[in-house]
Parts: sequence; C-alpha cells; structure tokens
Amino acid sequence: MNHWIVAPIVLPAILAPFIIMVLRYHLDLQRIFSVAGVVALLGIALTITAQASGGDIQVYELGDWPAPFGIVMVLDRMSAMMVLLTALLALPIVLYAIASGWDDRGKHFHALFHFQLMGVCGAFLTGDAFNLFVFFEVLLIASYGLMTHGGGAVRLKAGVQYVAYNLLGSTLFLFALGTIYGVTGTLNMADIALRVAEIPAEDTALLRVGAVLLLLVFCIKAAVLPLHFWLPASYANAPLPVAALFAIMTKVGAYSILRMYTLAFGPDVEVTQGLVGDWLQPAALLTLAVGAVGILGSQHIARMVAFCAIASMGTLLIAISQFTPGATAAALYYVFHSTLATALLFLIADLIMERQGGAIAPKPPMPQSGLIAALFFVGAIAMAGMPPLSGFVGKLLVLDASRDASDATSVWAVILIGSFVTIVGLARAGTLIFWKSYDAEVVTTDETAEGENASAPAAPEPQPGLAFTAVFGAVAGLVLLTLFAGPALEYTSKTAEQLFTPENYISAVLGREE
Repeated sequence: MNHWIVAPIVLPAILAPFIIMVLRYHLDLQRIFSVAGVVALLGIALTITAQASGGDIQVYELGDWPAPFGIVMVLDRMSAMMVLLTALLALPIVLYAIASGWDDRGKHFHALFHFQLMGVCGAFLTGDAFNLFVFFEVLLIASYGLMTHGGGAVRLKAGVQYVAYNLLGSTLFLFALGTIYGVTGTLNMADIALRVAEIPAEDTALLRVGAVLLLLVFCIKAAVLPLHFWLPASYANAPLPVAALFAIMTKVGAYSILRMYTLAFGPDVEVTQGLVGDWLQPAALLTLAVGAVGILGSQHIARMVAFCAIASMGTLLIAISQFTPGATAAALYYVFHSTLATALLFLIADLIMERQGGAIAPKPPMPQSGLIAALFFVGAIAMAGMPPLSGFVGKLLVLDASRDASDATSVWAVILIGSFVTIVGLARAGTLIFWKSYDAEVVTTDETAEGENASAPAAPEPQPGLAFTAVFGAVAGLVLLTLFAGPALEYTSKTAEQLFTPENYISAVLGREE
C-alpha cells in the first residue's frame, strides 16, 4: 500500500501532541516545529497530487482490512487537490500568526493548529461516512480552541454559540448515518453507492430521509442560507489568522456534498434523483444575495470579510448544485480562488485592526497605510471577481457553465448583481478606511464595532516584515492561479470527469472484495 496517502493525517496527529507534551514551555521551538510540519505537509501534498494526477484511484486499508469491513483512505484527484489547498493555505497563515504574535496570546496555538489540519486532511481523504463524522468532530474541537484563543468575553460567547450550533449539526449527522446504515447496512461510501442502486424505488422513503439529513449537515458546514447564522459572528470574533484558516472549513462542507452526491446519491441514481439540485441551487442563490448585502451593510471589517466568505460559498454552491461535469470543474477552480481570497482578506483585516481598530469609519492614518491599502485593493478585486485576477476567471467559468441551466437567467442575474454589490461594499470600506483619514490628532470612537473588545488593537506586530511576506504569499497564490488558469482548469476538468464516473471509485475501493 501507498503510505503517502495517510501521511497528511499522521504527520499533524503526531506533531500536535509532541508540541503539547514536549515543547509546551518553549514557544520558539513550537514555532520551528510548527512551520517545519506545515512545510513537510506541503511536500506530502505535492507528492500525492502528482500521484493522483495520472487518474489512478489509490486505496489505503488500515490494518490491512479490505473495504467495506475495514476503514479505508482513498486518494483521487479531488481529495489530493483539497489536501494541497489546505497545505498551501496553512503555510502563510502559520507564518503570519508567528509574525503578528497571535500564537503568544494564548496557550497551545500550534498544537490546535495541527489538530485542525489533521481533521481537515482526514475529512478529504476518508472513504467512510462514519469517519467523515469523526474528522468533523476533530475539526469542531480544534476550531473551538482556536476560536477562543487569546480570551475575551465576546470571543468566548461567539465560541459557545459556534459549538452549540455545530453540535446540533453533529447530532443530525449521527441521525443521518444511523438512518443510512439501517437501510443499507454499511457506511463505506463506495458500498453505500452499490446498495443504494440495488434498493427498489418503492422502498426508498427512509433512504431519502437519510440523504436529506446528510445534506442538511453538509449545508450547515458550508454556511448555506438559512443555516449560515453561525458564521458571521464566529469568524468576526475569532482571531483573524484563525478565521483565515477557517476559510477551508466551509469548503469541507462543499467537498462532502460533491463527494456523497456524485457517488452514493448521484444525479443518475433513480431513487434520489432531483433530491439535491432542486432546492440547493435556490438556497445557493439566496446565500450569495445575503452575503453581498451583508458586505454592503457591515460596519466592522472582520464582519464584512465574514460576509465575503458567505457570498463566495453562494457562488461555489451555485456551480455545485448543477451537478454537471462542466459546472463541477468551474466549482473546483473557484474553490481554490475563494479560499485564498477569503484568507487574504482576513489577514489584511487583521493588519488594519492591529493598527486602528476594526470599525469601517474615518480614522487617523495608520503605519504602512499605503502598502496595506494596496493589499486591500488586490484582495477586493479578487473577492469581487474583477479582472485580471482568478476571481474573474472563476466567475466567468461558473457563468459559462450555467448557460444551459433551466434557470440560467436567475443565476446570471444574481451572480452579476451580487458581484456589483460586493464591489460597492468593498469600495466603500476601502474609501472610509484609507482615503477619508483625518489628522492624527482627531480622536474617533469605535462604538459600532462588533466584537472590538474581543480583538482589541494591540501593539504593532514584532516582525512586520514576516507578516507582510505571509500576506504577499497569499497574493502570489492568487496570481499563480490566474497565470496558470489553463493547467488548473485542465486538472479540475479531469477531476470532474472522475467524479462523474463513480464506478471507477467503487471498483478501486471494493475491487479486492469483488
């Protein structure tokens, strides 16, 4: 078996407890090992992506127990690209957290950071629905610790609300898994696909209930309207480098929808046909609309970026909800863009809040104002989908893939109007923060800034050079995604083809048993 498949899970799973037990009193060593671990994870991710690019689906059987009796990890093009995205996102964030001193404002930042990476990578690689639940819980535990990192009453309150809402999702997840297991007798994803295809149409009522519950769980994780209420306050009140890492968490929900509803409950499966797309697309359109309005109406920069994350998820799910190879290829390209763009804006928002607070209002000029303004301008262009960056390419691909949709007019209208409202909202914020600055003697209040006491302005970061280097790393990712849009789209197109030929996945996972 190919042991590289489990390396993205095993590496952070070993490194996190090592940091807690051995390096807990040595911050400098924690930083060294943490950065080295992320670099190693990036190397592993590049290796498995190269292995998956040939189109072969590889299976790792834990304990050498074949599926469906044992736990399996599955490496295909989509899981490999999502692990690579996680590693690419983690590197600038951990460097920024070190440079800004965020990792020194509470305990166990680096250990929780790597537990978070373990949960994310595990969710992308697992071939078992129950283990997907397990990795979701690892995500929940680690993300709660990271959310409340640094303390503060408002941050703690937002963390408790976040945990309560996600525990409700976890409960629904268990109900869904129990229902599906009761009908099919298995929780291996490939085996579920086989069993679902064999069930007579008249006996599928309970199966459809399980499929709907499962979709609700994934929509909670993906912050789909009306299940998005946990995200704005949670992300806005979290330490913003942590919120930047959380940009990948909503993509776990989108990934799970793509995985389960092309494999087990696909659009060609008679018993669940039309179950997802009929209402997922209207919900995605509303999610984009609400996100764009939230960007325009936000009075706090962290909350504004949180609504940017919601709007980008709306655009992504519009493409996913069509369940066609072309739309899925566009969605996979947009996953990379939206994750990097959202993380970039959160890091820029932290630079602003560290210097002058988070309220979107005229204030005295901040240190490095020109450089931060330029970075904000780049992030705004990327998030709004304006040329020449990858956001324009991604939205153009989504619009092109939606031409043949039954409600193409509505899709085009919502995406284009949402992009315009996003441009106006981000331009308004940039104008108030950077252009309408008063003299340094002017004292301004920050009464409207939600959660300001949770992320109060602190002393300038001890290593501003490294902080800006990390931010420029995220910018470089967007630039490279734009320059290499052709090869990237070719990879995502092949990934979409692989997703919509589930028999290859099933054969790879269950071939030994057959």
